[in-house]
Amino acid sequence: MDIRQLRHFATVADTLHFGRAAQRLGMTQPPLSQSIMTLERDLGAALFVRTKRSVALTPFGEQWLTHVRAALEHVNALPDIARQLRDGTTGRLAISFVSTADYSILPTLVRRFASLFPNVEISLTEATSDVQIAHLTEGKGHVGLVIPPPNGAFPQPLRYLRLVTEPLVAAVPDSWIADGRLTISGDRLSPDAVTNAPLILFPRQSAPAFHDIVTGYYAAHGGQARIVQEAIQMQTIISLVSAGMGIALVPASLRNLARTGVSYIDLNGTAPTLETGITWRVDDTTPTIERFLTIAREMVSDAQ
Repeated sequence: MDIRQLRHFATVADTLHFGRAAQRLGMTQPPLSQSIMTLERDLGAALFVRTKRSVALTPFGEQWLTHVRAALEHVNALPDIARQLRDGTTGRLAISFVSTADYSILPTLVRRFASLFPNVEISLTEATSDVQIAHLTEGKGHVGLVIPPPNGAFPQPLRYLRLVTEPLVAAVPDSWIADGRLTISGDRLSPDAVTNAPLILFPRQSAPAFHDIVTGYYAAHGGQARIVQEAIQMQTIISLVSAGMGIALVPASLRNLARTGVSYIDLNGTAPTLETGITWRVDDTTPTIERFLTIAREMVSDAQ
């Protein structure tokens, strides 16, 4: 069977008259009758009871009509669906993100995209930058919110757009402030206080740029990072700080992650900064990606 036969059947079912159905379909009656008979033969069951004075649906035809009408509705919607897919107003967008982005740029970016394109299904996956870059290079997913590599070089065919740069602050255990283990001067933490404290940090393999920025801060102030714990999720790092395992240098947006027993303290002097941006395959022309990138570029422009 083909779509024309289904339309022929539905039209005859609507009119219960072969002559009027043929007129509505813009054809003559003999080929319409032949089309219905061929369809019935293919189905192995009669669709209509025909007499010289009337045409009626068989019980089988009446039940099958519901499914045929549903199928025709879907077929009739296909041109509009194709237009929406072509224009990027429907479809699917797979976004991966580093945990730090969850407290800075990600919520605003996704919320703005979803409000403009509510028919696009958004899939969110948290992953470290190295995993995201590897997956996107292999053609998995659509876009990633990452911390760029230390040298800023992305493998082909990835492209990168900077979204936000923010200073690092110290996440410290409240208990260390209370017992005097950390001295805070004017609501800021001195470099000496930072470099003398045990550190909780991302593994370098998972976040080499972040790792180098933090350890570089220690080296710049004459110290060496004493890493006592490593974790790949920011929530875990803050939990370890809350448990009194050490301090962590984190993006200032982590203040949005309130945790009992943890305070976020500005660093005295010039604080190191962390950049977060978006990466994608330049050869992936999925329309929803272009829509998402347009919104990201607008947000960068608005922030300037």
